[in-house]
This record gives sequence, C-alpha cells and structure tokens, in this order.
Amino acid sequence: MARILGYIAASLDGFIAASDDSLDWLFKYDDMNLGEHDYRTFIKSIRTVVMGRATYDWIAAEESPWAYEAQRTLVVTRTPIDNPKGKLETRSNVDALIEELRALDDGDVWMLGGGQLQMAFMERGALDEIEIYVIPEIIGGGTPLFPPTGFKASPELISAKALDKGCVRLHYRFT
Repeated sequence: MARILGYIAASLDGFIAASDDSLDWLFKYDDMNLGEHDYRTFIKSIRTVVMGRATYDWIAAEESPWAYEAQRTLVVTRTPIDNPKGKLETRSNVDALIEELRALDDGDVWMLGGGQLQMAFMERGALDEIEIYVIPEIIGGGTPLFPPTGFKASPELISAKALDKGCVRLHYRFT
C-alpha cells in the first residue's frame, strides 16, 4: 500500500503563499542546503503526485517546464483542463481518489501544494505523514498552511531538525 505524504514549506507565521499568491519569500531560500531532506531527493521517491486545481493553475502559469514527467500526476478538479501543461489525469471525487491511491503498491504519493486538499485528506484519515519546512520569514498574511475547517488532530512528531539558513524541518505521522 502506498504512503500518502505531505511535503510543504510554510512561513514562520503559518502561510504557504503571500496574499498575492507569490512565493518570492520562499524563493529567497532556493540555495538552502537541506541535505538528505532536499526536494530533489524527496521527489525521486515519489511515484504519484496529487494536487488541487489551484496548485495546478499556479504551476501551469509558470514559464518553467513541467517538473513531473517522471511521476504519474493527478489533479483534483471538477472542471476540464484544456491544453494541460504536462501529462496528467483528473479526478473529481476525493473519496474515490483516496481509495484508488490506497490500492497503489508502486511507490509513495505526494500531496503537492496548498493545504486545502491536504486538509481534505487529513479529515478522511488519508494523510500518513507530513514534512513541514518552516522558513524564517514573517509574511503577514496569505494562504494558510491549513485552512480552518474545524478539523482537529494530534499527529505524532517523528523528528524536528534545524537546517540551513534558520529553516526547521518538522516531520509528523498521523495515526
């Protein structure tokens, strides 16, 4: 059975994007040395990438090439994607998607992007672990790491580690 994982950066004040959807505050840390926790190492362990429509639209608007050619990519959306940027599949039913992902046995699944879809998976008990990279920036507002839905959980801390440039990696397991 595939593990469903979160891997996400957040500002010190708990946001994943600024009020204008910018990630400039995060891109300032592109040269940060994360060692064994580096994104390039993480993505090699991922077989399937799942993202919501807003995350897909943000990535598709970027000029950079599609970064997920080596992974199966699923976008959760109710509306068709005309001229997709990369090879991808769409799903509209989160419960059916979770069942589909749980049946996989060919590698881990990454919940890419915003907290809304991750929250939907957490509410259903379908997010196994999450790595949160806390970046030492206070950005004053924007998209919260987890949208307030009333969901409550007490994940188990697997590890906490100070990294380069004041970044802290928090790794949690949901039981």
